[in-house]
Amino acid sequence: MMHEQYNPALVEDAAQSLWVDQQSFRAIEDPTREKFYCLAMFPYPSGRLHMGHVRNYTIGDVIARYQRMRGKNVLQPMGWDAFGLPAENAALKNGDAPARWTFENIDYMRGQLQRLGLAYDWQRELATCTPQYYRWEQWLFTRLVRKGLAYKKTSFVNWDPVDRTVLANEQVIDGRGWRSGALVERREIPQWFIKITDYADELIDDLNQLEGWPEQVRTMQANWIGRSRGLQVDFALTGGEPLTVFTTRPDTLFGVSYLAVAAEHPLTKQAAQTNPDIAAYIDRCRHHKVAEAEMATMEKEGVDLGITVTHPLTGAAIPVWSANFVLMDYGTGAVMAVPAHDERDFEFALQYGLTIKPVIESTDPHEYRLGAMTRKGLLFDSGEFTGLAFEAAFDAIAAHLEAKKQGQVQINYRLRDWGVSRQRYWGCPIPIINCPHCGAVPVPDDQLPVVLPTDVIMNGPQSPIKQSREFIDTTCPECGGAAERETDTFDTFFESSWYYARYTCPDFTGGMLDERADYWLPVDQYVGGVEHAVLHLLYARFFHKLMRDEGLISNNAPEPFTRLLTQGMVNKDGSKMSKSKGNTVDPQPLIEEYGADTVRLFMMFAAPPDQGLEWSDAGVEGAHRFLKRLWRQVYERKQAGWQAVPLVTTDLDDAARALRRKLHETIVRVSDDVEKRQTFNTVIAANMELFNELNKFEGQGAVGGGVITEVLQGMIKMLAPIVPHIAHALWPQIGGAGLVIDAPWPEVDASALVRDELELMVQVNGKLRGKVMVPAGADKTAQEAAAMANESVQRHIDGQIIKKVILVPGRLINIVVG
Repeated sequence: MMHEQYNPALVEDAAQSLWVDQQSFRAIEDPTREKFYCLAMFPYPSGRLHMGHVRNYTIGDVIARYQRMRGKNVLQPMGWDAFGLPAENAALKNGDAPARWTFENIDYMRGQLQRLGLAYDWQRELATCTPQYYRWEQWLFTRLVRKGLAYKKTSFVNWDPVDRTVLANEQVIDGRGWRSGALVERREIPQWFIKITDYADELIDDLNQLEGWPEQVRTMQANWIGRSRGLQVDFALTGGEPLTVFTTRPDTLFGVSYLAVAAEHPLTKQAAQTNPDIAAYIDRCRHHKVAEAEMATMEKEGVDLGITVTHPLTGAAIPVWSANFVLMDYGTGAVMAVPAHDERDFEFALQYGLTIKPVIESTDPHEYRLGAMTRKGLLFDSGEFTGLAFEAAFDAIAAHLEAKKQGQVQINYRLRDWGVSRQRYWGCPIPIINCPHCGAVPVPDDQLPVVLPTDVIMNGPQSPIKQSREFIDTTCPECGGAAERETDTFDTFFESSWYYARYTCPDFTGGMLDERADYWLPVDQYVGGVEHAVLHLLYARFFHKLMRDEGLISNNAPEPFTRLLTQGMVNKDGSKMSKSKGNTVDPQPLIEEYGADTVRLFMMFAAPPDQGLEWSDAGVEGAHRFLKRLWRQVYERKQAGWQAVPLVTTDLDDAARALRRKLHETIVRVSDDVEKRQTFNTVIAANMELFNELNKFEGQGAVGGGVITEVLQGMIKMLAPIVPHIAHALWPQIGGAGLVIDAPWPEVDASALVRDELELMVQVNGKLRGKVMVPAGADKTAQEAAAMANESVQRHIDGQIIKKVILVPGRLINIVVG
């Protein structure tokens, strides 16, 4: 018996209980069926879901449910990106252990996700902070060490002296640590790195295969990798090794007026030994910004080192400065400066009164007192190379310097090797044993995993395992002598770089992956925020290639994610929802008041998924009203005696034919919107239009009843991926067999799309002047005659000479007059 009123709590509890009991969304490998792996980026278990989560996971769920209705064997898993600094901060604040805080949050957030009715295979759930998971990334790391793809070296890092950890460039804000607010120092410490640069060419070339990714994301990755062809040039230094620079603009070599080296460069350090001003400058640079965006805008500072090098083409003496915009870990730690043709070099030269010498012709007059001329052009004042354009100059100068053994063509990359060491506690231990005799030794397989102790007390920002002799003291697996465990942990991007693959076989204990990975990979649809466009997505692509080269996955899937959807932010009052702005909306009370389907419907209807969504309380209420009207439509028709009956297409009247045509036009449009454009807002809008047409339909008897049945079943199937609970409840009420989640996506009946009449737009000189109805089979003459007979059209052509009539069959006629 159908209830009169729509009760979301009853409807949703019943659907979700049945899905759990029947294990409806459990994914089982089946080689006879086409698979579809749909994945949304897993969350950090911060404690509660926010609206960005709800939007992200609803988008993925709509796609997964749609593909299931298309007959695919769908995998849609969920898990937890569970390591990271917030757990340590919470532990410090609450006097708790990070592990307990994390697992309590996971339990709560799992319940929230289940309340949304997301079609996840919960048997594949994983948390990256469990030894069962991180054991296998430790195993892979030991393989990379043995291959020489992972190595340890001393490098310059951003050091937070309060939190006592390395910070990424992006975590340094105005020279201070993002969390502690302490002045960040540039410090040299030993760090573990992975040679992502060995894969730079493959990572950039394979972007061409990612046709299902937004162009913006591919461009961002290409720019991040930053492959460029240039010239490595040697400037001779009296009494020392040549100073080598890399430039993509060898055409400007005759405009070099100084060289600049990093504050940490050996030449700067050497000069500082006898010059207190240079030593003070080096100390100031220890606190400077190192994020590229901030370096571009910070005030330039430098010192003259009092030495010169010899220009390889002119023989002139070129002064060497140290400048705060040069980083030691980029390239050679030295750059050639051409103030006339580089804005940064120009600003520095202006500040310190250095020579500005133009050597590239400008197409229009350029005032060099005001800024650099950065465009390419013909060379002048450039010796034998004067008059050459960029490409010819590049090749000629390269050949000249190579012949003198003072330069060579080189491909360079912005990309640097991935520093994976973190001095934090709540992360995966790096599986290395440091032996005073054998050096850094990978932990043997039979001693993995190196388990992170979880029964700890956080009494300060320093990692407790760095003080734990029980954890640190061990024996060397090679010589058997006393040794110490590595106490750094992996960057948390390590865990999120391969989780998508582990979902395919999370219960496998014999290795990192098994043959199921080859069945499910690649991920067919990946959904997540555009803020992950570079780091996470680049590292995941890199890990995929590492796992392939380790023989864990086949080369049939060279990339991990075939199609990528980057969803927009959820905004309120014109800005992104955030706790600091006090404009967040908790999804839990909304689900309790309106139901999960209402929240899902609003999230999908308010904006296309790749655009920002503006929160609207009225929009939520509107979504709820539509679901109540949908429920009432079915209830009232049943009360009035309607019963689901088979469709009979003979003896349809005009109203029935029009409604059927509207249904099948909607199926065509909606299928395209879901499959190709992924614009779920238009899917809902089209079904709302169809609903309004159905509401007006008064067909009776077996013929009318059959049309109503077809329309209701088609509409419920189209809406089922978006509002699965109400669709589940209404499906048997409208004569649906089995469960709607097992129903096929509606098929288009081409005969229903045929029209007896067509509406033509009529333009005069390109401006719309009227609309006319013509028989579907009308020829060109009949269509033109109908257009000419329209009153509005006659007024606009009266007294004019008709020069031409342009007909777009079945759509428009344009009458050109003069």
